[in-house]
Amino acid sequence: MSIDVAAARHVAAVLLCSLAWCGAQSRDTGTDPSLIIEKYAQSYVVNVDGSYTLTVDEVRSIALERAIQPHSQSYISYNRTLDKVSQVEAYTEKPDGRRILVSADQIKDQQEAASADAPMFQDTRVKVVVFPDVGLGDRLVLHYVLNRASALFPGQFEDLSSSQFYQNKQFSLSYDLPAGMPLYADAVGFKAVAVTSAPGRRRYRWDYEAGENKRIETESVSYLDYGKRLAVSTFADYGAFARAFQARARDQASATPQITQLAQQLTASLPTARAKAFALSDWVRKNIRYVGVYIGPGGVVPHPAATVLDNRYGDCKDHSVLLEAMLGAVGIDSSGALINSGNVYRLPRTPTLGIFTHMITYVPSLNLYLDSTADAIAAGYLPAQDLGKPVLLTKSGQLARTPPSQNERNKNAIEFRISKSGMTKFRVTKTKAGANAEPYRQAIRDTKQADRDLFVERMLQSIGQRGFGAFDPGRLNGTGDEYQMVFAGVSENFANLPGPTGIGTSYGFWDGISETMFALAQEKERTQNFICTALENEEEVGFKFAPGVKILAVPKKLILHDAHFDYRAEYVRKGNLVTVRRHVTYRPDSMVCTPADFKRMRNLVDRAIRDLKNQIIVQAR
Repeated sequence: MSIDVAAARHVAAVLLCSLAWCGAQSRDTGTDPSLIIEKYAQSYVVNVDGSYTLTVDEVRSIALERAIQPHSQSYISYNRTLDKVSQVEAYTEKPDGRRILVSADQIKDQQEAASADAPMFQDTRVKVVVFPDVGLGDRLVLHYVLNRASALFPGQFEDLSSSQFYQNKQFSLSYDLPAGMPLYADAVGFKAVAVTSAPGRRRYRWDYEAGENKRIETESVSYLDYGKRLAVSTFADYGAFARAFQARARDQASATPQITQLAQQLTASLPTARAKAFALSDWVRKNIRYVGVYIGPGGVVPHPAATVLDNRYGDCKDHSVLLEAMLGAVGIDSSGALINSGNVYRLPRTPTLGIFTHMITYVPSLNLYLDSTADAIAAGYLPAQDLGKPVLLTKSGQLARTPPSQNERNKNAIEFRISKSGMTKFRVTKTKAGANAEPYRQAIRDTKQADRDLFVERMLQSIGQRGFGAFDPGRLNGTGDEYQMVFAGVSENFANLPGPTGIGTSYGFWDGISETMFALAQEKERTQNFICTALENEEEVGFKFAPGVKILAVPKKLILHDAHFDYRAEYVRKGNLVTVRRHVTYRPDSMVCTPADFKRMRNLVDRAIRDLKNQIIVQAR
């Protein structure tokens, strides 16, 4: 859910730039030297009803040629129903002082790009300011005013800003409010500056504290969790924020006779409240398409449950109110739960809309969270991005947290029959259990038959082998907690015989132990908290060598263990059969691990990776 795209425009633009750059840096810094922010001044004048006027002044300098292409235009995001953009003035200033004005036809108005994941109807528009004749050393100057006529939350104001990953010479944020509207703030990397206020008004200002940002590490939590950011709000606490949100959503979850009839019909034969909750959540998941509809205040106001049912589509808020109405129709109380759908795991002290980008459902009597927008996640489970997150329950105003982990298991059983020539027959049985079952089942359901027919051939090609085979997708219409698929075939060049040669002992074939361990070791060191998902993977690989193939060496057994990590590998030889069994479990205390956690586990992960690279040494006689 994009609760209000315009409200989060500053954070989104900053983080998009920083993330794009950080991946390309070779040294451990996230500060991009190609662009210099000479000035960024953002000034709000807020009215008592929450409407406001925003004035922005920005000056950027092109320091390296590679900044010319991505930064020769600026983007002003606004809500067509609620906002009016005026006084747009811009020019390119050359190093010799010449100014080339941006003409009216160089300011283009377009709809903001739709989501790649779902259809979207929204009032969010973008004015694209295209600077002319941009070259190295030029300064790009922009001024504009945005007037918001109606607040998303009447009588309230909030904003969330973050630092840009460039050299910032001057970066200031200013807020001018009626004296009777106190502004609460949570500032990190921004210092408060004393400023004068007009009679009857109270003005606040924060300036960015300059300094380099470190490169964002792989699987790191959001920069908003630990970096420089400013959250300001007239909401005194999260309870007040929840009440304002609930005031606009409360009446939308009413159960009409049609909703009541449907809910009771779907649950008539089910014995428990949990079974009924699962059935209703799954019905919404499978029958209500996710479509973002953000017209006017639609970023925070859901459509009536009856409308969502009639349309058979809606965004996350719409899913939540329909599910709440259906649950209520069978006597199960529930609440919307606001959550961040990205990698934010800490809420700022000051509540702000920009941090909440998604809404799910909470059933207090069952202590159960449901996300009916996750079309590949069965009820009773959550998508990984929902786990271990703080949530704001809109009915009670309480802060809570989703479960840090859930049952999900992977098991691979693989058989190889290796001939003297190296040609090998194989059979792979993959079993996904718990939270993993439905996503894999749906992934195969969504795969075209033509692609399934080529699955084995392409899988072999991906590991440098030639061959063919057949793929058995298993029970795609099942709904249970276990899903199994099988593929089998022939690899023409599996082993480099007559040898002597080494035969690898780890073959995950899509989401195996090797992929899991290598993912944990993507960084050599960590300075930021990172996402660490619990896991349980098991593999058994049998190598049956033909008569005439001599087994020269087999790896040794290995056991690695600490409080959260357990890795076991054994190699059993019986005649010309070698069976390799590996099992890894990782049970961190939460979804977020610290650099200290990483340091403790790094040695174990490295040793596990060395084991995964072990080989069986053979030679054909």
